[in-house]
Amino acid sequence: MGDALVIDRNSPVPFYWQLKQLMVAEIADRGLEPGDRLPGEHELCQRYDVSRTVVRQALLELEHESVIRRERGRGTFVGELRSSRGIGGALVGSFEDIQSAGDQQRSKVVRKGIVEASPRVASDLRLAAGAPVVEIERVREVDGVPWALTRTQLPLDIGEPLLGVELEDVSLFAVLESRFGIRFERASRSIEAVTAPTDVASALGISSGAPTLLMRSVSFDGEGRPVERFTGYHRGDRSRLDVQVHHAPVTLT
Repeated sequence: MGDALVIDRNSPVPFYWQLKQLMVAEIADRGLEPGDRLPGEHELCQRYDVSRTVVRQALLELEHESVIRRERGRGTFVGELRSSRGIGGALVGSFEDIQSAGDQQRSKVVRKGIVEASPRVASDLRLAAGAPVVEIERVREVDGVPWALTRTQLPLDIGEPLLGVELEDVSLFAVLESRFGIRFERASRSIEAVTAPTDVASALGISSGAPTLLMRSVSFDGEGRPVERFTGYHRGDRSRLDVQVHHAPVTLT
């Protein structure tokens, strides 16, 4: 990894934490790609003059964060970094969320058409069971790798115009707002860990039963009408959910 930076032995920051930051910085500085080999434990101990305990703690956390991967008998390699983009963070589609990160993404339409609303879809959209809805299924790719499968349902009056629109590599939110005047004001979302059904696994290039993060969402307009609902299966090996926690001031009465 080139000329190593050094551990600041006068710093109150633990050595293992400093080592983590140094390794991440060197991976970025050298432009290493997923799969590139990294130094092993013994070499890291010598290079940074730290104990094996320090090295093992740093590697354990980097592996947990998917920065690296370790293979028994083969060594340590740059990992496939997971993305938290497009997992319910803002009232935009995952297209805008991913694009804002600078990642290269594609959105491919698997199918679109008019179907009968299932009881769950009808309930979410406040329609009668079996009512016609427009359904659009797309696969999202990030940096050339299938990452998420989304299935969107819309009331017929809102979704039918989309059937004549090119929906490759565009945001449904943006199209609905800019071309058809549909304004999204809020959304109700849930996220849970589930195993991939066979059809989802096939679309994402993973094994049936592999872990995924499933996001369900219902979006509403300014009058409170549900105008769009979707389910999104995100590959568990390439996704994470980031949560920010803030302290709320306590008022004593």
